[in-house]
Amino acid sequence: MTETDLPWSQRLRPADLAGRKPTRFDLSPDAEMRAAIADWAGIEALEALRLKGSLTPMGRTDWLLQAEFTARVVQACVVTLAPVTTDLSEGIERRYLADMPEPTGEEIEMPEDDSAEPLPDAIDLAAVALEALELALPLYPRAPGAELGEAIAAEEGVAPMRDEDTRPFANLRDLLKNRDDDEKNGADEG
Repeated sequence: MTETDLPWSQRLRPADLAGRKPTRFDLSPDAEMRAAIADWAGIEALEALRLKGSLTPMGRTDWLLQAEFTARVVQACVVTLAPVTTDLSEGIERRYLADMPEPTGEEIEMPEDDSAEPLPDAIDLAAVALEALELALPLYPRAPGAELGEAIAAEEGVAPMRDEDTRPFANLRDLLKNRDDDEKNGADEG
């Protein structure tokens, strides 16, 4: 995701912010921008979106972003295509480091601390909110009561396979039952 691909931008330059106290923010796009964001995200509607928090200096050059992300999204149910409304809420923490070391070499390992990023010239708060939205969206939204049916097809004269038959241990229950029955019958005879 590059910043030029984003439909919404709210940039703050750390060089322009107070160096000793937090800068508070409370972002909520208007209805027209929410419609553009919904189109960009591939969802039916974005009824609400809010990013509220602060950008606090850490030492002389680093910054800490702490925010609460909330949104209400409408997506199509994966089974019925009916609209499904979901409320999203996440805490966000990012550390912007002026002297963050750049990884070198062909293969690099992901650091354990995934909240650290290199300090940019401007921190785009809207980009943070849009990334949180993308990560929080349900992948397979379902309307209440919507269930996948079972399709059964087979050539004439062939017993159809059901979903249950494709599971790796589907026949284990029958084998154990047969073994238990054989042991029980053997005990009755003796």
